[in-house]
Amino acid sequence: MNFLPFVDSPLRIQLSFEPVFEHLERVAANSTNDHSVRAKRVLADLAPYPELRTGITDITQITENTILIQRLLADYFPPELTLNEIKAVSLPYTNIVFNHSERFKNILKAAGPDFEINIRDFDEHQFYILSCCLILNEFYGTQLDFSKPLFYDIPTAEGILKHYRILYNGDFLEVSPTENAVLLSQEDIELLINSYDNISLWKEKFPQESWQIRGFGIMTLFDATVENAVSIFKEKLLGINSVGFQQSVESVFRSIFRLWDIKIGFSFLNPDEHTLNTDPFGQQIGSFLLEDNQPREITDLLGQDIVQNFLENRSYFAISNTIDFRIANPHVCWINHLITQGIQSIILTPIIKNGLFLGILEVVAFKPRQLNSINANKLDVVMPFLTDTIERLAAEWQNQIQAVIQTNYTTIHKSVYWKFRAEAESLIYKRQLGISHALNEIVFPEVYPLYGQIDIKGSSEARNASVQKDLIKQIKTLLNLFKKLDDPLFIHSFVKEEQQLQDYLTDLSMPLRASTEQYISGYISRIHTRLRLMSETAAEPLITEYFRKTDRETGSFHIYRRKYENTIHRINQALAEHIDMRQVEAQDVFPHYYERFKTDGIEHNLYIGHSIAPRLEFDIKKLYALRLWQLQVLCEMESIHHAQIRDLPYPLAVTTLILVYNSAISIRFRMDEKRFDVDGSYNARFEIIKKRIDKACIKGTTNRITQVGKITIVYSNYVEEQEYLHYIKTLQARNMLAAEIEQFEVEDLQGISGLKMLRATILHANESL
Repeated sequence: MNFLPFVDSPLRIQLSFEPVFEHLERVAANSTNDHSVRAKRVLADLAPYPELRTGITDITQITENTILIQRLLADYFPPELTLNEIKAVSLPYTNIVFNHSERFKNILKAAGPDFEINIRDFDEHQFYILSCCLILNEFYGTQLDFSKPLFYDIPTAEGILKHYRILYNGDFLEVSPTENAVLLSQEDIELLINSYDNISLWKEKFPQESWQIRGFGIMTLFDATVENAVSIFKEKLLGINSVGFQQSVESVFRSIFRLWDIKIGFSFLNPDEHTLNTDPFGQQIGSFLLEDNQPREITDLLGQDIVQNFLENRSYFAISNTIDFRIANPHVCWINHLITQGIQSIILTPIIKNGLFLGILEVVAFKPRQLNSINANKLDVVMPFLTDTIERLAAEWQNQIQAVIQTNYTTIHKSVYWKFRAEAESLIYKRQLGISHALNEIVFPEVYPLYGQIDIKGSSEARNASVQKDLIKQIKTLLNLFKKLDDPLFIHSFVKEEQQLQDYLTDLSMPLRASTEQYISGYISRIHTRLRLMSETAAEPLITEYFRKTDRETGSFHIYRRKYENTIHRINQALAEHIDMRQVEAQDVFPHYYERFKTDGIEHNLYIGHSIAPRLEFDIKKLYALRLWQLQVLCEMESIHHAQIRDLPYPLAVTTLILVYNSAISIRFRMDEKRFDVDGSYNARFEIIKKRIDKACIKGTTNRITQVGKITIVYSNYVEEQEYLHYIKTLQARNMLAAEIEQFEVEDLQGISGLKMLRATILHANESL
């Protein structure tokens, strides 16, 4: 008869009650023992069934002799305790389970006829190894501690999953070798002890059915639902962003409260705005408090008394009957939202750690009095773990926010991040020691600057033209609307406004002045105020249709401005994406600081030098390599724009410029602006040239130094000229620049003179760039 859960086993099972028979014979032989008569009677009744002593060979020998087995084991299963104890006859790790106590029977009956009882997470590997360990301890005298907690997960009739710890009593078991046994040496035992995962080795030393286990065991179950649920809860918290997290956690709470249909919610407290919000950690748990998941100020929602109780006492707030609570507190609005969801009892639990209010756990039930101030105390066993997890998630969330801000809104480039980190670590270390410490300024001395820009030519004129077209269309539409509103049906007159708008149409027929857009838009806004006062009159459909056209995102009065903004955005986006992508490769030349700005075009600064990466060796050749890289990338960017210009709403061209500055400077991080700037008045000359050079003209002419389709290189001395002529020749060989090179002097700027320039035509043959 096979009682084993798996095919492979080192054990041959012989179920026998011989130890009990021997005990009864000793009791029967002692006539002075009060139980002698009962023992003799039991032995006499069992005499026709020798297989219960010699060894059970068929399952029917158990089922047909259930009453006799109960009498045989009466001393081990006292009737007085049958409704209290959860016991049965069993052999460790096997499917042999019978002679259940009444409580055990009731538990299995409630689980349903289709329920199959199995040890949780118990696989063939574990079964084989634990069976071998049992042999090692019983026969070889080892003292291996293999008592891994084993559990049965058994649902109640209501569907609540309860967890029972399995305890085995093996006092009535005897282990002996069969003809297949392999006798082990001490070296074999040592090898096995260090080879848990080597199942082949265990099967070699303990072949199938090489040992016999004879006798019987007693299994006792201990209701460890709460303790085990807490353990499972801690495990689930580690996977808070996993699929089905809320359902799995709710099953834990149902086990703890022994209520099959309770649910949990969570609302996160935004510390800056004091608002309750939905879970920001991946929306794993919804909120029952918040209508449509919209944020609410915590005191406005729950009231000052409840919030104060949370903060001062950190205690639960339980409502056992929401309908009775609403009757007693008609002014409380949030209770209505709970009732509409069918919630009839609720526990609100503040999550507070180190004085910081993190949020509220919501446990809800759909019957009155299922949750109350008494069973609210059951949350004590899980709240410490939940609080620690929410604190960790809140910290991670803040770190993610900081990372996003740093990536998108500040200029702390990864090449210089090490210095900021070192300064932060120094500050934290000093604070831990109680030493006052102010942050040192971040300065990088002796770095070489590189500056370049691609400017969108004619962007101001394009914007002015788009504004004029949109305003002309809006004014004409208004004038048509006034004619309709002047009808006797509406009894409204806009004679004064009509005259003023006609004057504005005249102004818009001429080049747009700086203030024209502002005062026309201001006047139209005042007209809007008057129109809105008519919204509930018969003119409402006409006015509604007009205001629909004023929408900045979709309205027809902003068509040309949207086209302009879309043009600027697409140009900047394409150029920025390319230089950002190529910058990653450029860092391999030598780590350097890089910053890029979007205006009407793209500007960038590069700073390279030993102080940026002090652990690496810097030489001037690294600067030369970066300058060639910059020249090539700007040519690529201009070619990218040339390829997309036909697809733009406005065909705006660009001009390209590089400023060469041969002296090393120092840069300093300015805390007030959260960005790097040149350090000191001597180094300020570089910034002054940057600000003035793009509008400069060729000396003796009115022609700008920049020109569409060409790249302009501004420098100051012969050495720089020869260096960049070499770079131009390199790019000519790569078919990126035309053969002709222009050379001019730059007009004197305020406080700056002696600048020169090179200019070359960019070839667009390879538009796939």
